[in-house]
Amino acid sequence: MKLSETLFITALGLASVVSMRHAFASSSTQPPPGSFTISSPSFSNGGDIAKKFTCDGADVSPQLIWTDPPAGTKSFALLTDDPDAPMGNWNHWAAWNLPSTLRGLPEGVPKDARLPDGSVQGKNQFPKTGYNGPCPPRGKPHRYYFKLFALDTTLDLKPGAGKKELESAMKGHILAQAEWMGRYHR
Repeated sequence: MKLSETLFITALGLASVVSMRHAFASSSTQPPPGSFTISSPSFSNGGDIAKKFTCDGADVSPQLIWTDPPAGTKSFALLTDDPDAPMGNWNHWAAWNLPSTLRGLPEGVPKDARLPDGSVQGKNQFPKTGYNGPCPPRGKPHRYYFKLFALDTTLDLKPGAGKKELESAMKGHILAQAEWMGRYHR
C-alpha cells in the first residue's frame, strides 16, 4: 500500500470518528424534538448565576424560557431549590397557575402573591413571597435548580402556600418536568 493510500484511509477513518463524535455530542446536548425544556438566557445550564440575581445584588429573578409543553397542559408550576443548603434542600421560589400559554418569565418578576396573568406566588423558606435568590454561606458553590412542571390542571392553592403544599397539590397532575441549574458561591 502506498503512503498516499495509507494517509487517505487514515484521514477517512479519522473523519468518520470525528463525525460520529459530533453526532453523539449533538444528540447528548440537544433535547430530542418535542421534548419539554426550560432554559435561561441569564446564565448557562451548570454555569454561574450573576450577582444581580442573588442576595448580594438586586435579588431579581432571572429570565426563564421554555418550549411547548405536552398536549393537555392547563398550567405550569415552578420551584427553585438549593439542595446544598446547610439545613437541607432550601426553597427560593414557589409559583403555580402560570398560564399554559406562557413560554417564559421576564427578568424581575414582581414579588406579588398574585400576578396580573393569574399566576400565584407562594412563600419561599426565607419566608417571603416570590423569588429570593441565592444567598449561601461562604465556601463551596451551591447548585440552584429551576424546575418547571407542566400540569393537567390549575391548582386550588392560596397565596402564601409553600413548597410542601405545592408538591402535594401537584401529585398525580404532572405531565412533564424540565429543569435548569445554575451555581453561586461567595
